[in-house]
Amino acid sequence: MSTHSLRELIWAATVSTEARILATVLVLALFAGVSVGGRSLDAWLKQYVDDAVADSVQATVVALATALTAMFLVTVWRAGWLLEQGFAQIDPSRQQVVAIVLSGVIFVAAYLLTRFTKNSIRRLSKERGAITDHQQEVAHHIVQLLIFGLAVLVVLGIWRVDPSQLLLGAGAAGIVIGLAARQTLGAVLAGFVVLFSRPFDLGDWVIIGDEEGIVTDISVFNTQIRTFDEEYVMIPNDIVTDTEVRNRSRKGRLRIETDVGVDYDTDVEHAMDVAAEAMAGTETPMERPGPNVVLAEFGGSSIVLRLRYYIDNPSARKMWKARTEVIAAVNEAFATEGIKIPFPQRELSGRPQGGDLAVSGISSGAVADSETADADGTGDADDRVEREDAAADGAGGDTGDQ
Repeated sequence: MSTHSLRELIWAATVSTEARILATVLVLALFAGVSVGGRSLDAWLKQYVDDAVADSVQATVVALATALTAMFLVTVWRAGWLLEQGFAQIDPSRQQVVAIVLSGVIFVAAYLLTRFTKNSIRRLSKERGAITDHQQEVAHHIVQLLIFGLAVLVVLGIWRVDPSQLLLGAGAAGIVIGLAARQTLGAVLAGFVVLFSRPFDLGDWVIIGDEEGIVTDISVFNTQIRTFDEEYVMIPNDIVTDTEVRNRSRKGRLRIETDVGVDYDTDVEHAMDVAAEAMAGTETPMERPGPNVVLAEFGGSSIVLRLRYYIDNPSARKMWKARTEVIAAVNEAFATEGIKIPFPQRELSGRPQGGDLAVSGISSGAVADSETADADGTGDADDRVEREDAAADGAGGDTGDQ
C-alpha cells in the first residue's frame, strides 16, 4: 500500500470531528503503551545483552513511535498543507536535505554513544571501585560534552561552516566572561580538583578550616558538610583547595588521646599499669592496636599521663562514647588503688626582710613596734587617743587665734 493510499484511508475513516478526536485519543493511548512497553523491553533485554545496547534499542523504539504518532496526527487533522507551505517557503535542495538527514543521524549517534559511555563508566566503577557515584556523573557529563562537541564540529563541516570563525568569536566571548566571573570559574576548576583528587568522600568526617562535620554533598561549586550541632555549612571549593583538610575517617580508624594527672608522690609505673588495665576492660576502644599509656609532661600540679586508644569506623558519637568509657574506667581504677588525681595547687614562699628600709617615712623599727602593739591589742587604742588629742589641740589653736 502506497503512502497516498494510506492517507486517503485515514481521511475516509476520520471525516467528522468526533472521529478525529477519537482517533487522536486512541493513538496517544497507543503511544503511551509503547513507551511503557519500551521500558519493559529495556529491562528484559538487559538480561541478555549489554546495557548500552538495550538502552539504544529502547531509544530507537520510542523515537520511531514518536515520529509515527506525529505523522498520524498531522494526517488526521489535515495539517499536511502546513508542512507543504513550510517546505515551499524554505525550498530545500537535495544537498540540503541530505545534510539535514546526516546532521540528525550524527546527533542521534552522539546521543547513543554518550549512553554507552555512561554505562561503561558505571560498570568500570562497580568493578574497580575507582570513583564515587557523584564522580561518575561528573565524568559522564565531561565525556558527553566532548562527544557532542565533536558532533557539532562534524555537522559544521557538513554544512561547510568554518569552525575557526566560531571559535574566534567564542574565544573573545570566553575572555570577557572569564574576566567577569573569574571567582566563579576558579571555584569550578577547584571543584574538579576536589572531585578527582578525592581528599574526602560522601559520609567522611572532615575538618576544613574552622568547620568540622560529615560531608553530605560535593558539587562542582561547593562542598556541604553537616556539623555535630546539626548545622549545614556550604564551603566553596576554592576555599577547600586553599585550606588544610583533615580527614578523620579515611583510614577506617582514629586514635584518641586523653590526659590525666597523678600526684608527684605517686608510683608512676604503677599508675600507668592501672590505667592501661582499666582501658583494656572498656568496650568501644579497639583491641588491636590496643590502648597504651605514655608520660606526657611535668604539669604544674601533677605528672601528666597520656591515655592513647583507637576506635574503628570513626564517628563523633563513637569518639565521645569511647572517651566517656575510658575516663570512667580510669577514674574508678585510680580510686580503688588509692591513686590521687590532684587539684590544681600553688605553693607560696617568702623571704626575710633585709636591711633597715624605710617605707613612707616610717622606719622599720617603728613598723615593728606598731605590729607589736597591734598584736597586744593596744595599738589601735593609742592611735585613736593620739588622733583625738591632735584634733583638740587644733581646735584650741584656732580659738586662740580668734
